[in-house]
Amino acid sequence: MVSPEPADIGLRIKQHRQRAGMSRPVLAGLVGRSAEWLKAVENGRLQAPRLPMLLRLAHALGIADLAELTGGHTVPVQVFAGERHPALSEVQRALTDYHLATVMPSPDLDHMSVRLDMAWRVRHSSPDHRTQLGSLLPGLIRDAQNAVRELSGEERRNARRVLAGVYRLADFYVAYQPAPELVWMVADRALAEGYEADDPYAIAGGAWAMVQALRDAGRWDEAVVLATDAARGMEPHFARAPADWRGLWGALHAEVAYVHARRGRHGQAWQAWERAERVASGLGSGYRHVQTSFSVAVMGAHATTLGVELRRSGEAIRAAESFDPNDIPSLARRSRHLIETARAHFQREERHAVLALLDRAERTASETIKYNGFAREMLLDLAAQPPTGMRRDVRDLCERIGLRAA
Repeated sequence: MVSPEPADIGLRIKQHRQRAGMSRPVLAGLVGRSAEWLKAVENGRLQAPRLPMLLRLAHALGIADLAELTGGHTVPVQVFAGERHPALSEVQRALTDYHLATVMPSPDLDHMSVRLDMAWRVRHSSPDHRTQLGSLLPGLIRDAQNAVRELSGEERRNARRVLAGVYRLADFYVAYQPAPELVWMVADRALAEGYEADDPYAIAGGAWAMVQALRDAGRWDEAVVLATDAARGMEPHFARAPADWRGLWGALHAEVAYVHARRGRHGQAWQAWERAERVASGLGSGYRHVQTSFSVAVMGAHATTLGVELRRSGEAIRAAESFDPNDIPSLARRSRHLIETARAHFQREERHAVLALLDRAERTASETIKYNGFAREMLLDLAAQPPTGMRRDVRDLCERIGLRAA
């Protein structure tokens, strides 16, 4: 793979920014970073941004081919970002419909809560979970927003809790699509509705989504502080709260572990993971948090991801072998774990194992791998150099996820 010099990439970013007539603060703001950070990248004082950030920069600059930033071979941005889901425009319209004058039936919060619960079940049980959510979310978003506008008093507070949950669900739909601004929008709204409801649990749920957006933007300190503060805000309520409060607390600390791993801090990553794992073990093997999938099995999946991010593939593979992926009830989360395990084998250049795991991930939840940039990158590499005797299998898998490989 091509590894261009940071200064070369920085210069290309600067040139495209200037051609687009953008100032540093504007472009930096579009990708969630500071103008000082962008200046350091453009001047080659910082390492070249990683793939997720390069994608954000390419989208913000209107670039269709990453080669315009990296100087390498032609690599369409869409290859990594995934195609725009057919329902994304309708979901976006529901999120950005700011008409205040509405003619809608009186909101029924109980029915809305049931619909939201059913949508969460669909999200976890359907291989085509993105398509299913794409059909459910527009109506849920509009109805929940209307409920907040129409109700008052304690009913409005409850409506805000429901709307916060709808935004958290929407976060799963808009993720990994070529619309990064929507990821920030729904995470911010989920967090804001939690604050408006004055509900520590809803606040923590929104924080969990926002931490991932901050992490992927490289805003690591902010991510850790937000997750830690949200978890701390839940603690005074543990004595009387349902198990899900502890489950979400554990999920927040699992995200802290991920942030530390992403920035290469081995000790802090595993310390946070152990804190979360103790909570998962205390809740028992039968427990699962619906929003985050936090559970004993998913802590094993988190351990795999930590090993991958820390570039310790042996640790990652041992973690993956310590439990059965079928113990993860959510098909989408199970498929993601299989992709993470494939990444560990990819680091070791075990190409047959990579192909087998990606194939299994696609058969588990086709719409997880289809929108996963890491999976698409590995498949492109396999297509360029197939494992012995597996060229047709690689081509078949590429076709199944809609990836045009050379």
